[in-house]
Amino acid sequence: QVQLVESGGGLVQPGGSLRLSCAASGRSFSRYAMGWFRQAPGKEREFVAGITWSGATAYYADSVKGRFTISRDNAKNTVYLQMNSLKPENTAVYYCAAGFTNWATARAEYAYWGQGTQVTVSS
Repeated sequence: QVQLVESGGGLVQPGGSLRLSCAASGRSFSRYAMGWFRQAPGKEREFVAGITWSGATAYYADSVKGRFTISRDNAKNTVYLQMNSLKPENTAVYYCAAGFTNWATARAEYAYWGQGTQVTVSS
């Protein structure tokens, strides 16, 4: 089992950047594929980005390609989401998730979730 704690959310102006972190505790972090999801008010939780066990491959939702970057440091049991060129429509609670399947983009494919961190993009 793994416990996940997100941090790094906050208020940022349009066009700005934020870096989210997700610290994992528990065993065998490097055996989990990791993902970031987000949920805006009144909307379903949606996939944002994922990264494979080793960190060799990252994959993204079309809406964030070229602006967001997911990375992981298995030595620190941490996964990151660098978000650049933020837009008001990126406002949401961002969740970190861990699963057993590489290339997973569906909520059901992730077994463990953090509590979420709020990102607000507004002038």
